[in-house]
Amino acid sequence: MIIVLRPHSTPEQIDHILDRIQELGFRAHLSKGELRTIIGVIGDENKLQAEPLSALQGVEQVLPILKPFKLASREFHAKDSVVTVGTVRIGGGSMAMIAGPCAVEGAEILDGIAREVKAAGANILRGGAFKPRTSPYSFQGLGEDGLKILRDTGDKHGMPVVTEVMDPRQIEVVGRYADMFQVGARNMQNFDLLREVGQTRRPVLMKRGMSATVKDLLMSAEYILAEGNQEVVLCERGVRSFEDSTRNMLDMSAVPNVKSQSHLPIIVDPSHATGRPDLIPAMARAAVAAGADGVHVEVHSCPEKALSDGPQALLPGQFADLMADIRRLAEVVGKTIG
Repeated sequence: MIIVLRPHSTPEQIDHILDRIQELGFRAHLSKGELRTIIGVIGDENKLQAEPLSALQGVEQVLPILKPFKLASREFHAKDSVVTVGTVRIGGGSMAMIAGPCAVEGAEILDGIAREVKAAGANILRGGAFKPRTSPYSFQGLGEDGLKILRDTGDKHGMPVVTEVMDPRQIEVVGRYADMFQVGARNMQNFDLLREVGQTRRPVLMKRGMSATVKDLLMSAEYILAEGNQEVVLCERGVRSFEDSTRNMLDMSAVPNVKSQSHLPIIVDPSHATGRPDLIPAMARAAVAAGADGVHVEVHSCPEKALSDGPQALLPGQFADLMADIRRLAEVVGKTIG
């Protein structure tokens, strides 16, 4: 439910409305826009009647939100949200170009990759320190040592860094080094983890689950938003299908679909979606054309020696060529690489 306030509602009236919402057992989220102030009421709308709230001084209108995700909805926040990671803006016409290896393997190799992707135009460096792997015998990441390398490399090249957090117990240590938490596809519905990152107020990149609908994705974002963290970026990275020539099926319609329903930025990860470097450039270009707020690409200087997901990584030179295409496309669709 949304409460639209009158243009000149006093601070005392607003405080009284907030207090009354809490007395009724609901949570309130205040949002002040340029022209209007609205209050989102979080809870089961079936247990709350609009009439008593309409009678409160300062209230102009009470509107129900029919979608189960309230804070993520366009009804609650009509204007596109912009998430800032370091100095990089994502959304509102600004694009994130996230690039780097799947896993942090060592300082020297990450430094070389970071130097090349930064020169090509990437503005956020990625690399995994804790790796969720299908096999327990696969490389699991360097842990905190990997986080230190990622942080030092990001600082050296002037790039904010994003890395995956897999468990609530990792939030404190990952938060010491990362500018942005990544919640991977396997953890999209790990609700305890979502609540915890929601309390950090640090930007969160949340990937769509392998079998998740767009509604599922937005409902998971709602967990983070409901805890007070408004810095959420969604990521389409492909879903499971019967097609076996690609790693997953990239649902490009998810970009305009999300944007029609939600104000949150959404980027696309063609690396995990396709699993094929020959398809990544075309799908990255398609993502920009579809209106995505950024692209997430795995890049490695020697994919055949990579400890994780080497077969789906672009070479630095291939990434540079892709960035040249994306710059031209961004200009056509009225976006900047921010």
